[in-house]
Amino acid sequence: MKLISLKKTLQTFLFCCAFIPCFSQYYLRGEIKDETNQSVGNAKIQLHSNNYFYYPDTSGNFEILINSETDSVTISANGFKPLALLLEAGQYQSIILNSLENGNLLSQRHLMSISQPHFSDRIKDLSRLENGSQSLVENVFEEAAASPQTIFAVNPEKISYNNINRYIGMNSTVPADAIRTEELFNYFNLGYQEPAADSNFKFDSYVSKCPWNEQNQLLFFHASAKKIDLEKIPSANLVFLIDVTGTMGLPNRLPLLKSAFRFLINNLREKDTVSIVVYGKSASIWLPPTSGSNKSEILKAIEELKAGGASPGDVAIKAAYTIAENQFIQGGNNRIILATDGEFNIGESTQEELEKMIMMHKRWGIYFSCLGVGLGNIKDEKLHVLAERGNGNMTYIDDERHAEKALMREFAQIIYAVADSAYFEINLDSNLIKSYRLIGFENKVDALKDPNSKIVGGEMGSEGSLMALFEITPRVAIPATEDVSNKMQMTNFGNIVMHYKMPGDSTNRYSYYQLSTTPTLFSNLPKPYRFASSIALYAGLLKKSSQFGDAGWNDAMNLLSEAYNPNDIFQKEFEGLMRKAKKIYARDKKKKPVNDFSNH
Repeated sequence: MKLISLKKTLQTFLFCCAFIPCFSQYYLRGEIKDETNQSVGNAKIQLHSNNYFYYPDTSGNFEILINSETDSVTISANGFKPLALLLEAGQYQSIILNSLENGNLLSQRHLMSISQPHFSDRIKDLSRLENGSQSLVENVFEEAAASPQTIFAVNPEKISYNNINRYIGMNSTVPADAIRTEELFNYFNLGYQEPAADSNFKFDSYVSKCPWNEQNQLLFFHASAKKIDLEKIPSANLVFLIDVTGTMGLPNRLPLLKSAFRFLINNLREKDTVSIVVYGKSASIWLPPTSGSNKSEILKAIEELKAGGASPGDVAIKAAYTIAENQFIQGGNNRIILATDGEFNIGESTQEELEKMIMMHKRWGIYFSCLGVGLGNIKDEKLHVLAERGNGNMTYIDDERHAEKALMREFAQIIYAVADSAYFEINLDSNLIKSYRLIGFENKVDALKDPNSKIVGGEMGSEGSLMALFEITPRVAIPATEDVSNKMQMTNFGNIVMHYKMPGDSTNRYSYYQLSTTPTLFSNLPKPYRFASSIALYAGLLKKSSQFGDAGWNDAMNLLSEAYNPNDIFQKEFEGLMRKAKKIYARDKKKKPVNDFSNH
């Protein structure tokens, strides 16, 4: 009897084993595309039965093992509306994700800042500005009771410093549209402090008397992003798209670019992959995908570049994206870096088609950055737009020192983002503050006129910082001779909310900070904050702004002399630029206008 029982038990066990796979293993198979029938390779599929995440391949195809005939999922991807649905095993699923971006995004204009709930008088006098589509409008004072909230976007770029440097170097005044105060702050990475080990960001704030208007105060806000350990972050798939057309043959272009890429290549790791696509006499793959450990081969390919010809760039961009797609690293840093002097021949494609292609690949997780090189001929506006569409950044180099700074010292800031789509929302206490103005973060005329314009955040890179200055008029006037630091205690001037997304993730995230600080004597402020004040005044004087009262070049020089580090070659360079600008603008002021009597 025991033998029969054992035999039946064994038969039952084998029967169950044979049929368990049939009854418990099913597959969800399908593809994920957007409205234009393009594959979405950066999607994330959350299976509701176990809350695990699954990822399609770069063509958007997926296959998931499940334990029942049906299961529900939520599918999300950066730039698309999340989609929840019930899927049935055995049926091939063709899933369409709808873009968050509306149909007129390509023509939609971006704001750098906006005061809520409305713009006050910002656009009253737009007619005085020439070339409206390119002009920047300086922020004016807002009444805190009417508009207590201001939103400003992270602008990671630094090209305004180089542009100003170029004009001053040519012994010329600087066009107002070339001056972005926040980009001057960015150039020096002022006041960086490492966040706590468990934090992505560190925030600081100070309040002091305003050096150009002692009846007002300056409210400083500073944000620092954590430093990413390059050995711990995912692999990089980098495609260098290099312009070798005839205009790149000048000594300060292709030769400078070669030097710049030497600095960049020194930062590569074995797990990183580099490819090179060029366009000149023709568009071609110059270097197939190569490991970052093989630096000699990459450097050899760079050294052999020669300028000549004028082939269209759109063919090369398509080739670069093909390589980036084929080498795509799920969860990695996939990026195309266009290096050019700005003489960009689009070819048969239109600018809109080019931007659409860049935006489409951005949604898939392939970012697009631009490296401007050379003097005098740089079309930074076009490159800026391309980088903006590709969720990347724009870097500009005009000599080897700046190349080393950008591509070796600050390599991680350019290549590795801590936060995407980042912007700040500041809410000020109107019981303490009568009025305020944000210095920098200025908008273009056409963006102000367009009711559909919106704030679009930017990247905050590894070990990057952001400095923002608000000039505020307090409710209670402070005598010019009074030491505010001895008269006032810790005060909460308001709060700041940072809105951002993690790279490759569509989830909205927030960091909060109370603007609680004790007013500080200006002379007691940390040097980076006093240095920022001199930059703000410098930018205002270059623009011939009316917002800085009677302050002049001597005031700016005095501010700088007490704050800059003469042992820092770039701060020392800035001191020289300010001295030269003072002479140029003094000369320009002495010139008498020539009256035109031809109509009299």
